[in-house]
Amino acid sequence: MDTVFEPWALFMKQRLILAGGSGFLGQALAGHFAALGWDVVVLTRKTSAVNTVARHVVWDGKTQAGWTREIEGASAVLNLTGRTVDCRYTAANRRLIMDSRVDSTRVLGEAIARCASKPRVWLNASTATIYLHTLGPAWDESGEIGSTPEAQDEFSVEVAKAWEEALFRASVPGTRTLALRTTMVLGLGRNSVFPVLCRLARFGLGGRMGSGKQFVSWIHLTDFCCAIEFLISRDDLSGVVNLTAPNPVPNHTMMRMFREVCGVPFGLPAAEWMLEVGAFFMRTEMELIIKSRRVIPGKLMAAGFKFQFPEMMAALRDLSARL
Repeated sequence: MDTVFEPWALFMKQRLILAGGSGFLGQALAGHFAALGWDVVVLTRKTSAVNTVARHVVWDGKTQAGWTREIEGASAVLNLTGRTVDCRYTAANRRLIMDSRVDSTRVLGEAIARCASKPRVWLNASTATIYLHTLGPAWDESGEIGSTPEAQDEFSVEVAKAWEEALFRASVPGTRTLALRTTMVLGLGRNSVFPVLCRLARFGLGGRMGSGKQFVSWIHLTDFCCAIEFLISRDDLSGVVNLTAPNPVPNHTMMRMFREVCGVPFGLPAAEWMLEVGAFFMRTEMELIIKSRRVIPGKLMAAGFKFQFPEMMAALRDLSARL
């Protein structure tokens, strides 16, 4: 059947659905795409959420309800839903971490499958933690997957595998799917990594963590948003994509850079036993600190994506100037 040209379609805004988009990354993406003229819809549990650039629609991340009509005819869907991993991995928290990711992915797949006019692309958050702990060559998307006792990351890798399996198991013909294996995003969100590490440096605690040899993969928030825009626009990219800057650095190098941008000449190092104690009292897990994540954006670089901040020092200086 020939496609009928409908002139009114030229004047319709593209629509982005941000599931779990009320947090640090979601707010940044909402602002980025709204500035491009998109209609942005945030699916959120927080009925009181306020964002002048996006519409907020209530969902529970588990069941089909009124929110599903927003998916119909959307240009893109991006799922950021997931209970924070910055907590102690108690049985209850483990269940919430796993279920919030798998359930939201499953229910979005079901909603997309029912659409008469399906979204062109579905991007689903994932994590670069899925790759094997390494001090050797960096992993691109073909990197080895698995956990290492030294990194204490068995549960996190299990979550990452289940998360991606839920995405790729969904039957959504006509919709391109991508799993975003994202690394640490550097931005100015109140509880994001950049402000936290700046505070540590200013208090004289900005030394190496543990051995300091573990690699840190990262991406500036600006590049994160631009990479999402790039992936939506490129019909030839699908499957897993590493969302990270091209130059990971060892922990001891990263902490030296933080001391420099904060104007602090010295930082006390933290031995591994000190990190264990600190993690316990801060209600978080050692894995977030000691795992070596040496990841590079193979697909993005091959596709010609240009990073504004390929080097960490430039990224930190930019954020420090804004702060």
